[in-house]
Amino acid sequence: MINNTIYTPKQQRILLITSLIIIAGFMIVGLRNYISAFLGAGILYVVLRPWFAALALKRGWKRPLVAALLILFSFVVIVMPFLTLSLLLADRIQQYSQNPQQILDLIHKGEDLTGFKITSPQNIRQIVQQGASYASRLLPSVAGGLLDFIIIIGLMFFTMYFMFVQNEAFHNGLQKYLPFKRDTQRELGESLKNNVNANVLGQGLVSLVQGILTGLTLWIFGVPDPAFWGVVAFFLAFIPVLGTPLVWGPAALIQLSQGNTGQGVGILLVGAIVITNIDNLLRIMLARRMGDIHPLVTLAGIVLGVPIFGILGLVIGPLLVSYFIVLMGVFERENRQQRDEVARDEAKVEEVASSEK
Repeated sequence: MINNTIYTPKQQRILLITSLIIIAGFMIVGLRNYISAFLGAGILYVVLRPWFAALALKRGWKRPLVAALLILFSFVVIVMPFLTLSLLLADRIQQYSQNPQQILDLIHKGEDLTGFKITSPQNIRQIVQQGASYASRLLPSVAGGLLDFIIIIGLMFFTMYFMFVQNEAFHNGLQKYLPFKRDTQRELGESLKNNVNANVLGQGLVSLVQGILTGLTLWIFGVPDPAFWGVVAFFLAFIPVLGTPLVWGPAALIQLSQGNTGQGVGILLVGAIVITNIDNLLRIMLARRMGDIHPLVTLAGIVLGVPIFGILGLVIGPLLVSYFIVLMGVFERENRQQRDEVARDEAKVEEVASSEK
């Protein structure tokens, strides 16, 4: 059969790859507002896969039934509580942004206590409004986009369903199309597992405990609205080092500025001794069981991921940093192996040449 194409095989290959990249680019642009759905499906898949393996693979339950049960469980136990906390925080942030006088009063009390003037009221008001606007963009808002929210949740569970039901095809597809060797894929999979375990399960548990302890501490020592500040502490606890001190520290200063010395000192003692040490103890215990991620990787990942992916950036950001480190290690190892192979080949050539002489 005569080939009438004007392209050489090499040109056809280049054009094929270019066409794939262009089409993939259009798909990414079209789905850019819903990328979080696919990322969320991947995270939930890693979290729930041990349960799927235990029920569907070991006990022989029907895969569609197991997938449906896991979706129902994740919606009731994971998505709804997290969404409720996010909406509560977003609503209160909007209130503070529209009426920053409460925050201004607290700052003035802190200035009176320390004798240090921070800045002008106009600048503080602007900072509060900008911060509230930024924080609101990071949190899901049903009122602001009900249709988008429904689509994201639907896509996430739809994707997760087929990831479970067609488990083998999903894994084979990854192994087939990822441009990495089998050892590299294994390292990336282990890094994903460690990050999800550390930053979703482990860090989520640590943050929940710290948020509850912070809210109880503020309630015991008479700080107004302790439930709200406990929710704030829950989200801030995902940030290493800083975390909950950003809540109980200012609360203690406010109590001291109001002349409540006992309450202020009590909050400082409980925060520094109990809440902080509970954080360190839980992190050490969970790091051995759920994956040990360096705090610097987590912090850098959060700074990178949250502005791009919103709340999911708490997991996606550290994962990107971990993947970068893994791929750099793979690049270094393969380069070293290639240099060793070249050195061995050169040594063989020199040996053959010397023997011929």
